[in-house]
Amino acid sequence: MRELDYPYSGRLMEAGEERRMTRGIGFLLIGTLFTLSAAALAEGFEKDIVKTSAGDLEITFVGHGSLIFAFGGKVLHIDPYSKLANYSKLPKADAVLITHGHPDHLDAAALAAIRTPKTEVVVAPVCQGKVEGAVVIRNGEEKVVAGVPVTAIPAYNIVAMRPDGVPYHPKGEGNGYVLTFGDTRVYVAGDTENVPEMKALKGIAVAFLPMNLPYTMTPEMVADAAKAFRPHVLYPYHFGDTDPARLTDLMKDVKGIEVRVRKMK
Repeated sequence: MRELDYPYSGRLMEAGEERRMTRGIGFLLIGTLFTLSAAALAEGFEKDIVKTSAGDLEITFVGHGSLIFAFGGKVLHIDPYSKLANYSKLPKADAVLITHGHPDHLDAAALAAIRTPKTEVVVAPVCQGKVEGAVVIRNGEEKVVAGVPVTAIPAYNIVAMRPDGVPYHPKGEGNGYVLTFGDTRVYVAGDTENVPEMKALKGIAVAFLPMNLPYTMTPEMVADAAKAFRPHVLYPYHFGDTDPARLTDLMKDVKGIEVRVRKMK
């Protein structure tokens, strides 16, 4: 896990204060053990911490198009996919966001493993009727999910087509999502190319852009989009066999955008 800060005080304590502190440490350890036990459920996955005005956002990189966001005591799963992990051992979801209906994004087994009666499930229009109790949000619509404002962004192909000429991801069927954590806007693009709606985004701190060829973007498309809407941090994700080093090379001279590569194949 990256970007953790550990407070330290060098002041000596008097005996009474030390006893009080010892009791406090006991309670703190209990809380810490609980936190660590929850964190251990996702052991083996890379994690980053993003500082926001409302506290830390913890990002767990499960792989492929699957992410976990922990914020303000809530857990949000993005496109859980059971081929990547044993989801029965991962934290239960306060909310799940599904970008589209392909089985590596809409996985009934993974969803069932993390869902509780209180879990909010948000799906793209193409998933309507496929997930019991889910709420459909369409391109451009907004909803507060587990306390987090979420906006659906169009996700579709312009260039990549099936042999019959139909896009792998037709316009209007799938969503990307912009999630707002305090003052920090995070964009998870879903399966898409560098469409105009993406390039018009403003104020994005962290962006996840896909490079799984031939279904989504080439590294050149990702670089083009990133240069247009300028996230502070750019994560290539869902990149399959595409070499992320090509993207880092394309972005090496671009100021103000940090490219971070994690295990998201």
